[in-house]
Amino acid sequence: MRCWPLAVFLLSGAVASGQIDSTLLRGRATADTSGNRSLNMDAVYRRPFLTFDQVPVSLGGYVEAKAQHIGTDGVSDGLSFALQRMTLFMASSIGPRLRFLTEVELEEGGREIALEFAALDLELHPLFALRGGVIMTPIGAFNQNHDGPKWEFTERPLAAVRMLPATWSNTGFGVHGKRSKGAWTYGYEAYLTNGFDATIISNAEGRTFLPASRDNPDRFTESANGVPLVSAKAAVRHERLGEVGISTMGGVFNQFKADGLTLDRRRRVDVVAIDFNTVSQRWGTSVLGEWAWVVVDVPATYSQQFGTRQRGGFVDIVQPVLRRRVFGFNKAVLNLALRLGHVDHNVGRFKESGTVIGDEVLEIVPGLSFRPVPGTVIRLNYRIERAYDLFRDPPARTGGFQFGVASYF
Repeated sequence: MRCWPLAVFLLSGAVASGQIDSTLLRGRATADTSGNRSLNMDAVYRRPFLTFDQVPVSLGGYVEAKAQHIGTDGVSDGLSFALQRMTLFMASSIGPRLRFLTEVELEEGGREIALEFAALDLELHPLFALRGGVIMTPIGAFNQNHDGPKWEFTERPLAAVRMLPATWSNTGFGVHGKRSKGAWTYGYEAYLTNGFDATIISNAEGRTFLPASRDNPDRFTESANGVPLVSAKAAVRHERLGEVGISTMGGVFNQFKADGLTLDRRRRVDVVAIDFNTVSQRWGTSVLGEWAWVVVDVPATYSQQFGTRQRGGFVDIVQPVLRRRVFGFNKAVLNLALRLGHVDHNVGRFKESGTVIGDEVLEIVPGLSFRPVPGTVIRLNYRIERAYDLFRDPPARTGGFQFGVASYF
């Protein structure tokens, strides 16, 4: 992928005068219609940006790196290091109520470059804004609010990467809106985009696997079958109680026609998710999680290892234990953290025996994190995984330490 325009922009920005500001496009952006009462749907714009005096574009990004020593069933490859990702985002306030943002992610040291978001927003009313371009699907909370520096763990939740396709985006159009009244904030989103393809049941994993569709770059230029993926989300937040959201996405994934000839019936994939987050006013304890259900119309010719139903989710609990000046950082925070996660790739029983089908993964990740400033985190995790095969034999046991850093810039 050619990145010369981006490189030229970065070089020009190096000689521009600017400053880091947590407010998007300060002095040029349309004001948030709900004040600072943000929902998960606002995550794409709720980031620190570098603004320039003479250029109507703001620049930002984040980087994640880790070291780990992990083994499975007593076998380990030793200590290894990885630059997980570096993400760049640029935004511009084109005019009153008209703004654009794009997010480009470089993974695995730059071997993979992905356009995750590139959309134009036109706000006609606080409760009705048009959006078009490459859109981040609003399923659950993590898919939209996935920036590494916001989390206390070096890895993304299992349910977000092994069941749902993390950072799942597609080309399409839709509407969104938000409004506050008293202590309450309400928001919604609804989009029509290109959708999944048949790789969710025809892939190297040998199971029903929605993330396989992320490897198809053609989804940004055309639909696999001409039927749009429909996605929608509604969320409500109370200043003290927290936020709850419910979201859904669904559409046809197979190519049921070719040159006017019917090849198969329309086969659907449907997902429903519930997410929540809250912070204890007394103790500062943060609790965040989501749970999702997946239903896939798998052909009867496929074996039972391809699940028609899946479910999974996670919960993160973060407890600040120290807030003080440390090493010259005036508002440093030390946190204890715990993640609990579960993915069941195949919900059901074998037809022949009636026994429960396996293909499940559990994760328990205790951790310690240090934030010298809010947008930078140094984290130490101990990862525990238990992976069960299709027949629920004794699980593969994975464990080990992970150390990482993540920061906005």
